[in-house]
Amino acid sequence: MNDVTELKQYVGAHALSQSLPPEHFHKLLDRVRTDEGGAPGSWAGEWCRAGERLEQEGHLLEAVRHFNMARFPYVDGPARAEALERCVSVFDRWRKETGGIERLDVDTPEGRVGCWTSGLSDTGRKPLLIFMGGIVSIKEQWAPLLGRLSKLGFAGLVTEIPGVGENGLPYHKDSWRLLPRLLDAVQGSADVANTYCITLSFSGHLAMRAALEDDRIRGVMTVGAPVNDFFTDRAWQAQLPRITVDTLAHLTGVASADVGEHLRDWALSDQELRSLPVPLAYAASARDEIIPAGDPGRLRRTVPDLRIVEYDDVHGAPSHLPEMQMWGFHSILRMKGGHLLPRAALRYALLAGRLRRRPAPTPA
Repeated sequence: MNDVTELKQYVGAHALSQSLPPEHFHKLLDRVRTDEGGAPGSWAGEWCRAGERLEQEGHLLEAVRHFNMARFPYVDGPARAEALERCVSVFDRWRKETGGIERLDVDTPEGRVGCWTSGLSDTGRKPLLIFMGGIVSIKEQWAPLLGRLSKLGFAGLVTEIPGVGENGLPYHKDSWRLLPRLLDAVQGSADVANTYCITLSFSGHLAMRAALEDDRIRGVMTVGAPVNDFFTDRAWQAQLPRITVDTLAHLTGVASADVGEHLRDWALSDQELRSLPVPLAYAASARDEIIPAGDPGRLRRTVPDLRIVEYDDVHGAPSHLPEMQMWGFHSILRMKGGHLLPRAALRYALLAGRLRRRPAPTPA
């Protein structure tokens, strides 16, 4: 079982990223007293009951978001397994009613990977944009973003990091190989020679590693990705949130006490970072409780083509989500080139947001 207090603390960023109003999910969290099973007062039980009500009322996407939170941070028993199944099935209903999003299952040597896609076509193939979340977020959390891509000139694919959601692959040092395999799977229906990645947190680490090996990847945008110090700094690892350590233990199949040593050789070296052949856009958080400040600092010293922004926020910058999304899309469009009108609109929106946050001048 997870610690309920810690669950409540860390679920907020993911709830906000799915546009769940704080006043709503705080009331729901007040009813949660235990993380055991799916009974009333339990984590999975309360989130699922809210999801069921929304599903019955026809609010399918909102229901998906609640079932997603019910299985958070990972499936550890029947209640969360049922929540994940409901999440995927209701999302499938929503995307069929909405249109524009298709299911794709990719077979790999290690198992099958489920994906949601948009804009794939045997004719008029478009550059590919891949979305992938971190170690606690599933593809249904990000798949609604696929609807934005056609106007930006991309085909899209959303999936999960190995071990998360429907992705049953093992999570290990070479998990970056999943990205080239996804490109192989859609090479007939997308311009995979021009692939860009929006890969959040730990999947950003996979994307940087993959970009060193596969020249079809032309640019990477990431948020709070571990780079080197996260994997090597024992003192930092000792104060990581329990939920992070336990999730990594679950994904990698090692004991929580052994996670640090198990991940030690996953670090990207300075030599690898200096040879990164693609543009990298990295959103950092000044108060990140998971990624040490040394990692974005290392990127500043080593990566040849780096665009970095730092928010006064915790991991994932949940309080800056709209601005960060605009910054991320703008960064990807800059890497790709063209599409001056969308780029100008995003730049204006970013500037307007920054101006609104400036303090008023002190009267003379």
